[in-house]
Amino acid sequence: MTIKVLVVDDQAMVRAGFAALLDAQPDMDVVGEADNGARAIEISHERQPDVVVMDVRMPVLNGIDTTRQLMNPPDAAAHVPRVLMLTTFDIDDYVYEAIRAGASGFLLKDALPADLVSAVRVVASGEALLAPTVTRRMIEHFARSTPPRRTSAPRLSGLTDREREVLVLVAQGLSNSEIAASLFIAEQTVKSHVSRIIGKLGIRDRVQAVIVAYECGLVSAAGD
Repeated sequence: MTIKVLVVDDQAMVRAGFAALLDAQPDMDVVGEADNGARAIEISHERQPDVVVMDVRMPVLNGIDTTRQLMNPPDAAAHVPRVLMLTTFDIDDYVYEAIRAGASGFLLKDALPADLVSAVRVVASGEALLAPTVTRRMIEHFARSTPPRRTSAPRLSGLTDREREVLVLVAQGLSNSEIAASLFIAEQTVKSHVSRIIGKLGIRDRVQAVIVAYECGLVSAAGD
């Protein structure tokens, strides 16, 4: 299955480099390039990419507002791509806003070419991706800057005790293998739990699960 990709960056050389790299992959097809968010939205509606690789900071319409519009099109039946956000800094306030807007993850711009290729595949497959070196720092920053809205706790009422347990560990930044080791269960079982959690909460991916856990007060920055 070919992954259709839209590359969005206001720097022409950077954009061309990313596009060339991704288009050279046997399972990818770069269907368009854009130098700002407004143009990205137009192309996305026209060519329906599976993944939008997008810079955070751009003129006309930045990556955050672009992501928000892509995730919430006026027409409910419109195509909604997945967004992989690129950032220059490992801790960037824009990134947290992008995640809340609906991005499926982010990657540093100085990552290895192979990491970008892998990230696109991960996001296209429906998984969420956060750069491993900054995942826990990102979660801690988000948690500390976002007071929990405990009135939302009933949203978690459909989860089993085990699913809540898994959600807590996901929100603490643990990978599936780490969760499996912590709970003494198989990694495939963890994957099944995560999939059910995402389905029951009506969210897109693992990143959104982290946000729900903090906003509902299931966990806090102090690890409560």
